[in-house]
Amino acid sequence: MQTYLEVFSHLPTLLTPRLTLRPVRMSDAADMYEYSKDPEVARHVLWDAHRSIHQTREYIRYLLRQYRNAAPGTFAIALRDSGKVIGTIGFMWVQTENRSAEVGYSLSRAYWNQGYMSEALQAIVEFGFQKLYLNRIEAQHESDNPASGHVMAHAGMKHEGTLRQRIYNKGRFVDVDLYAIVRSDFLSHP
Repeated sequence: MQTYLEVFSHLPTLLTPRLTLRPVRMSDAADMYEYSKDPEVARHVLWDAHRSIHQTREYIRYLLRQYRNAAPGTFAIALRDSGKVIGTIGFMWVQTENRSAEVGYSLSRAYWNQGYMSEALQAIVEFGFQKLYLNRIEAQHESDNPASGHVMAHAGMKHEGTLRQRIYNKGRFVDVDLYAIVRSDFLSHP
């Protein structure tokens, strides 16, 4: 069994019917900037819309450092047919002692409501249980972004509650909905 350090220092490539989830590369900067500059994509996440491709490159440098440090990792979400990067998904944190983790993601607005993020999240959940041997994977979304909750539910996650004014984001305190899936749910999810 690989350790978390081994897995996160050498993120694998995961394939789904329409997507390739793989480590981010500097050559992804143009694709990532294309969606990261969209204020609607950044609206419900903790980062601000990118103002230049230089900002996107700096974010990629950060991700590459995370890989080198074997920290919980982020995958590029690329279309299998063209290789175009349309988003990212990855682990925000992993608690080894509790075998639990949180997943976060973002997706280009041009690909919303087409099942791409559900496909990516299902692959990450499977990876978390089968390769990282996690017992619990959770995710959260701002309560006024119910589409993200639908993605989580589609991946077999269960709504565990609303955390009132949990985070301060873009000048306001926001409620977040917490979803999670545990190993026994995953093993019984069709």
